[in-house]
Amino acid sequence: MATYTAQVGNKLNGLLEKNYDAEKGYAKAAENTEHAGLRTFFNRKSQERRTFGHDLKSEIRAFGEDVDKGGSLTGAAHRTWMDVKALFSADNEESMLEEAIRGEKASVDEYDEVLQEASLPSSTKSILLSQKNIIETDLFKVKSLENLR
Repeated sequence: MATYTAQVGNKLNGLLEKNYDAEKGYAKAAENTEHAGLRTFFNRKSQERRTFGHDLKSEIRAFGEDVDKGGSLTGAAHRTWMDVKALFSADNEESMLEEAIRGEKASVDEYDEVLQEASLPSSTKSILLSQKNIIETDLFKVKSLENLR
């Protein structure tokens, strides 16, 4: 079985790291909200990103690459910022939702960047397209949660 190029392996590990960050970020957001619908949404997104991470890890390993473990320093800083914002913001839920939307839009862009790699095996491309489509679908659905007040 062929391996990824080093560049593709790095990009896929980058996506994996971002999914770790998103998983932790959504779990933290769920802890910081009292809005039941939003807490359910954040918990579901956390679990979804955990599943995305497992799928990516399996795919990366299947093509002979090492898997990077853990989240990024940027992700940890972002979660800390969400904690601080939750403590001092009167519109806590709305702010967290806006931040989640911003993060999801960035995720779609990151998936698009990796999907442009010409050397992606069809199985990897399929996984990435599926994950990206789930993120995009939720971006459209989340509009109903934006009006929490």
